[in-house]
Amino acid sequence: MSEYTLQQLADHVGGEVRGNSQLPILRVATLQSASADAIAFLANSRYKKQLESTQAGAVLVSPKDDSDVVDNAIIVNNPYAAFAHIAQLLDTTPQPAEGIAKTAVIADSAHIGKNVSIGEYAVIEEGVHIGDNTSIGPHCYVGRETTIGSDCTLWSGVKVYHQCVIGNNCLFHSGAVIGADGFGWAPEGGKWVKIPQLGRVVIKDNVDIGASTTIDRGALDDTIISSGCIIDNQCQIAHNVFIDEDTAIAGCTVLAGSCHIGKRCMIGGASAINGHISICDDVQIMGFAMVIKEITEPGVYASGIPAASHREWRRNGARFRQLDDLFKRVKELEKKAD
Repeated sequence: MSEYTLQQLADHVGGEVRGNSQLPILRVATLQSASADAIAFLANSRYKKQLESTQAGAVLVSPKDDSDVVDNAIIVNNPYAAFAHIAQLLDTTPQPAEGIAKTAVIADSAHIGKNVSIGEYAVIEEGVHIGDNTSIGPHCYVGRETTIGSDCTLWSGVKVYHQCVIGNNCLFHSGAVIGADGFGWAPEGGKWVKIPQLGRVVIKDNVDIGASTTIDRGALDDTIISSGCIIDNQCQIAHNVFIDEDTAIAGCTVLAGSCHIGKRCMIGGASAINGHISICDDVQIMGFAMVIKEITEPGVYASGIPAASHREWRRNGARFRQLDDLFKRVKELEKKAD
């Protein structure tokens, strides 16, 4: 377990120490659960009262809240981001593999970089290139001629199909599937004709993919996930989707084929984005939204129906069915008024 002084942590996040600069810190915690060897944070004023009772050895706070801290603190403009940086320093998560397991199957033509770990029963196919310091967990599969960069982590059971390209410092959680076929079929006489999916999945640097998320390969061109994107668990990214830099997508979201998502977008959980449309930069889409046309202006967008009592839902449902008749009646009244 790593240990840092309060001053070392402050230097790491560009903050100012108040109190004992040599206080040893071993872990991060919430204000409510912290012990004397932990550092906590206050990012929301609603929890300010917890400062009175916290047992944390030190607290990360913003300048506007530093007067409320009784003892040791690091004063920093963005306590939540500072907490994230410190949590990375003190992270105790193990790697998914250590060394090269004897049961791993690695093709002779695969290029394995320095300090690579490959877990039990993993399969690395012909022509694969794996960069330095990458860790491949047990039961992973990396298909032919795929490239995985340096400092990547694939947790157990990740499947990466052939000819995909993954950048540096990427993280893939268990069950993620990269490069499966997109949903490409042509109708012919009441039957379906399979369209081979000949593109790739290209994932740039510093991308985080959640558990059981699927990213389909392109039909002809590539499916592209740009640098800095974070995608939550159980999302579906269809063929030929393009996601620009630093976009965040919450769990169970579906992006249909060939949609284009801009930079720094935030898409709430269980949303659905229609195919062949574009969303501009800096758009925030609330959870359970259905986006069926292009969004060309930055801002916050919402849809979906909030939960209601069954009685209210039935009443509103009946009124919705009457909406077309009501519209026609209003139009008639407008004509008469004219």
